[in-house]
Amino acid sequence: MKPVFGALVLALVATPVAAKPEFSADRVKAHVAFLSDDLLEGRGTGTRGYDIAARYVASQFAANGLKPAGKNGSWFQPVTLSEASLAKGANQVTITTKAGPVTYAHGSDAIVSPSQLATSSVAEGELVFAGFGLDAPKQGFNDYAGLDVRGKIVVVLGGIPKRAPDEVLAHLGTQKGQMAAARGAIGLITISSLEGQKLRPWARSQQTASVPRMTWVAADGTPYVGAPTIKGAAALSPAAAEALFTGARTPLAKILAEADKPGGAPKGFALKASARIEAASATRKVESSEIIGMIPGSDPKLKDEYVVLMGHLDHLGIRPERPGDNIYNGALDNAAGVAILMEVARAFAGDAVAPKRSLLFVVNTAEEKGLLGAESFANDPAVPIGQIVSVVDLDQPLLLYDFTDVIAFGGDHSTMGESIRAAVAKAGVALSPDPMPAETIFVRSDHYTFVKRGVPALLLATGFANGGKEGWEHFLSTDYHQPSDDMKQPIHWNAGARYAEVNYLITREIADAPARPLWYSGDYFGDTFAPGAPKAARQKGQ
Repeated sequence: MKPVFGALVLALVATPVAAKPEFSADRVKAHVAFLSDDLLEGRGTGTRGYDIAARYVASQFAANGLKPAGKNGSWFQPVTLSEASLAKGANQVTITTKAGPVTYAHGSDAIVSPSQLATSSVAEGELVFAGFGLDAPKQGFNDYAGLDVRGKIVVVLGGIPKRAPDEVLAHLGTQKGQMAAARGAIGLITISSLEGQKLRPWARSQQTASVPRMTWVAADGTPYVGAPTIKGAAALSPAAAEALFTGARTPLAKILAEADKPGGAPKGFALKASARIEAASATRKVESSEIIGMIPGSDPKLKDEYVVLMGHLDHLGIRPERPGDNIYNGALDNAAGVAILMEVARAFAGDAVAPKRSLLFVVNTAEEKGLLGAESFANDPAVPIGQIVSVVDLDQPLLLYDFTDVIAFGGDHSTMGESIRAAVAKAGVALSPDPMPAETIFVRSDHYTFVKRGVPALLLATGFANGGKEGWEHFLSTDYHQPSDDMKQPIHWNAGARYAEVNYLITREIADAPARPLWYSGDYFGDTFAPGAPKAARQKGQ
């Protein structure tokens, strides 16, 4: 009996058992307090405050035993951004009709977009109206049918058609410039629909008309521009839009009324006018960085695959023109997400048994500038993109109540949803469907940059149950992107610790699964961005 007992003891000693990690509300609170302090001045992209925050995150990763995983072997993977603004010169749109030319200056009845590629740019040509500007016949949108826009300027309605909320349609709505360019257009003019005029009156657009535009810069030094053959782009006020339709076969009022109907899709046609869009632009380079830490996987075969947990560190900085408190501290958006990411990283680093797949903890810059840090990283990741099996994004966890459910925005597009369902059940938390589909959140945060490169990815958020709906509505209407998103809010820090536990369980579930997540067969995003990848059959009810 002794030899058997001794062997059993040795076996138990040789096989470590993972203890359940502990998650600390106090640690989450301390991280958020530091990152959202006034001294960091809102963590604006490319600012000293952001750089201090980045070094704080890297120091926490190092203290907890992660390995630096930037491409240069550092905690920091540099991101070069290009900021374009309008310079002194002709920044205007001139509309020429039978009655002669009328010029609309930038900031009055026109908002001209600066160029990332030229200090002086001109787009001049005949005008063609193309409805909402959607060119996706397979998805039922064929606004360019019968139109010849080669060498011309396309006029499109802003936004998307009125219909049931649709993530595919929301994605298509971001591609209007690329669609126009693919048809040979050289310019793009956007006019507001009636709904757009209500949601964003022209006076509000004028307030931000001269805010510089940013993009990420590729390794060869070229600023990324989605439609480089579009030489000029502008938006026109409702009053100026009338001039475009002078003598048109269909009056603008009728077009706007048609577009305002559910499913309304005004047909395109050539206008009896031409336009000249002029922009004088200046650019400057802005340097920032991603912060990247790694925990190596334990499985000899699966350790070369990576699960990414990410969240953005930047916020809106300081707005000097605002009276009173003008520091946008970003406590919940997104110091809280980064704090939880750091708490999850600490837990994994302390595990006796590492996950089978390797983990990358990626803290992004320039999310508030248009997902630019994530775009830069996804374009040139620290590990080959084919080895990244999934991405979970933590953006703006609302910790103003004791959540009892979570939402996985995008979880219905791939088998990631199944992993999350299993993980949250272990935490005693429900998984709820998207409660605000009209917001099409799936296409609006950093994870989406990986979706566009074929990687299953989603955004996780606290849900609407147990007071969540009221909490979300209050935050979005009162504190979202305001200086009041700070430590004075009634934040439930125990909810932060619990949310870290939920994210730990989700990450562990994906990292230890026998198979990597798969897009569902027939899913638009999987078919579009990962056409050659294996797919999973969607089960009934998914």
